[in-house]
Amino acid sequence: MYSEKVMDHFKNPRNVGELEKADGVGEVGNIKCGDIMRIYLQVEEGIIKDIKFRTFGCGAAIATSSAVTEMAKGKTLDEALKLTNQMVAEELGGLPPLKMHCSNLAADALKAAIEDYKKSNNL
Repeated sequence: MYSEKVMDHFKNPRNVGELEKADGVGEVGNIKCGDIMRIYLQVEEGIIKDIKFRTFGCGAAIATSSAVTEMAKGKTLDEALKLTNQMVAEELGGLPPLKMHCSNLAADALKAAIEDYKKSNNL
């Protein structure tokens, strides 16, 4: 059902936690399945220097949150905004069709965090 990469990110999630002095925070959720993702950003000179997440949800939700943090870290804000949920799923070797829209909210949470950062900095 899940790829080895999904299982690896689920069992060994990267970048779990919160940033106390986050420059941007984004939260999204899916009412249907109850998954909630929150992403914290630390930005320096337009580059995502650190990123953490907290996710309440299934294994796929945890894996996609972990994967998107690895994909976004070190990217400029504009580069990170181009990441899509489909790209996150492809990075993980795919997700079951039912998990694509109920668990893969990771890129949406990242975009919400970037929007929060931009709003806070009048960008």
